Amino acid sequence: MARTGAAPDRGRLRAAWTLALLVTLCAELTFTAVAVPEAWLLLPLLLVMYGAGVLVVREAVVRSGAGWPGLVLLGLAYQLAEDGIGLQALTSPRIYGAADWGWRALGANWTYWESQIGVHVVFSVLVPVMLADLLFPDHRDRPYLRTGGLVGVGALAVVGVLGLRVLISGTEDPGYLAPWGWTAGFLAAIAVLAVLALRVAPRLTPPAPAPPGSAPAPPAVGLAAGAATALFLVLLLPLGLGPVTVFGGVLPPPVPPALAAAVALASGLAVLRWRGAPDWGDRHRIWLAGGILVGHTAFMMPGSAVTAALGAVTIVAEVVLLALLARHVARRGSAGTVSGADPYRR
Repeated sequence: MARTGAAPDRGRLRAAWTLALLVTLCAELTFTAVAVPEAWLLLPLLLVMYGAGVLVVREAVVRSGAGWPGLVLLGLAYQLAEDGIGLQALTSPRIYGAADWGWRALGANWTYWESQIGVHVVFSVLVPVMLADLLFPDHRDRPYLRTGGLVGVGALAVVGVLGLRVLISGTEDPGYLAPWGWTAGFLAAIAVLAVLALRVAPRLTPPAPAPPGSAPAPPAVGLAAGAATALFLVLLLPLGLGPVTVFGGVLPPPVPPALAAAVALASGLAVLRWRGAPDWGDRHRIWLAGGILVGHTAFMMPGSAVTAALGAVTIVAEVVLLALLARHVARRGSAGTVSGADPYRR
């Protein structure tokens, strides 16, 4: 629901830069960089690759009024662009050893594909956007960028995908080209998802109000989110991105992805139910983000003593920064500042 009155123009560009940095931190630097610290050297590319793409997603959703369904749909499109067309990792039999992580059929790495849907939709889109809304409540339901800026960021997003193809896929899997049929399918799916997000989602009837009830306490939300995140990742990826998955050879290849999908669906439905409760608020959102991020980082820690230490430091940093955010939000509330309605509540 949009708020009445004009929001101050000041701070919108700071909000845009903050979101770009949050996307990079949440998606990669609190995850892959735990096992591969050299990932920090790729920060400029990661800012373009992740930050620009998610900025485009967020701006399109806010301008169209598509709400959280639009974020999810465009997050899926973003994942196809990054992993299917840029990295080509959805089909490559060699890159990252992803073909050996689980179920590969019809020329696609299905286990890897599902893991990246979760990574990109949740860690690249939903969590950073939620944190940016908490930091910049006056801009929650307003564009960060003007039209010219959006066009420029869109061009950067395309450059980011090309950078993935040249700098990552070209070095990690030299000479590989995804089959033209898969590439055409990815492009068609991106177009369909964009239409659904920007044309269909804004016309959806908002769900009926949730029945009276209370959301769990914020710490319970955080613990549940952390456990669900870790379980989802364990079912699909090798711990610490090692050579083999936990369930490799133990369960039939399609079973872990099916179990992970059930975890994701149950978790998503639980959050939708909780956020409809009258007592759901910013503290719940902060604990939700914290649980997801801590579970995300903890998954990377078993690889070695070094990754365990780096992961522990990263988790401490996450907790401290989120605690500071909680204090900032509480102080803003005690000062009588209205944080604004949640534009993604629909």
